[in-house]
Amino acid sequence: MVDEMVTDLKKNINKEEIDRLPLFVFTGEVIVIEDPEHAAQAARFLRENSFVGFDTETRPAFHKGERYKVGLLQLATRDQVYLFRLNKCGFGKELRDLLSDPVVVKIGVGIRDDLRNLRKSGEVTPASFVDMQEYAARFGIEDKSFSKLMAIIFGVRISKKQRVSNWEALVLTEAQIRYAATDAWGALKMYERLSSEA
Repeated sequence: MVDEMVTDLKKNINKEEIDRLPLFVFTGEVIVIEDPEHAAQAARFLRENSFVGFDTETRPAFHKGERYKVGLLQLATRDQVYLFRLNKCGFGKELRDLLSDPVVVKIGVGIRDDLRNLRKSGEVTPASFVDMQEYAARFGIEDKSFSKLMAIIFGVRISKKQRVSNWEALVLTEAQIRYAATDAWGALKMYERLSSEA
């Protein structure tokens, strides 16, 4: 479904239009990483890719003054999504080096807050990041949220039910895993799709 060509891209899309679209979720391989050794290995593998999808999830704060560090870092290739549980595996040197690597292009949606929050977990100088909100504007797309971009570019609906779930839970649910994977993989696929139009 997401690999199909879309010829005419809308500038905007409303909720009623989105509600009529088929639901999409990434169903490919997802690797959940919870220890530093596997995190380092995966980061080294990901540095062999030219492009990776990027996203983060943070446990929501419901009380004044409550703050949490990034709990989950998602990085996607075309075939796999790696979910780094930073609250368990840490934000080690290999991961920081990957995000600072100018050769590997990292693609996300609305990444400013993600990067700002990641800096609270460790010293990192992000390099070669592409924000799909800015990139999509080159193609006349005005709606910028992840779900609206996916609807406009691929004609699919994305569920956001898991967004405010606990990303530091002892075990992530399958729904959380699929939601998190979809965000990072979707960013990469949208970039590839629009790049083919450029």
